[in-house]
Amino acid sequence: MQDYRNLLVWRKAHILALEIYRISRDFPETERYGLASQMRRGATSIAANIAEGCGRNSDRELARFLDIAQGSAMEIDYHTLLAKDLEYLAESEFVTLKKSISEIRRMLWSFTEKLRNTGL
Repeated sequence: MQDYRNLLVWRKAHILALEIYRISRDFPETERYGLASQMRRGATSIAANIAEGCGRNSDRELARFLDIAQGSAMEIDYHTLLAKDLEYLAESEFVTLKKSISEIRRMLWSFTEKLRNTGL
């Protein structure tokens, strides 16, 4: 068991969640329970699954939660594209979010591979 707050990937995922909350405040009221909610849940799911995995008893379980976080990262990747195409996000916001999501996905993949290659 390790403190998730010490993981750079968790810190980046937390910052992404904060950014998604900030940006989605400006979405149309009709999206309050739609896309804005989906984006917020997806973004918080990344950091939450990293945290939950760190509280588990084995590297195998941690890797499983990192896989779930990876799925949430893919989900938020799509949601940001949809938000851009619906013109809820400016191109510059989209590009910034896309870079952040891609970095988090690479970090999750690398961390998962490291865990799996150390004898799961």
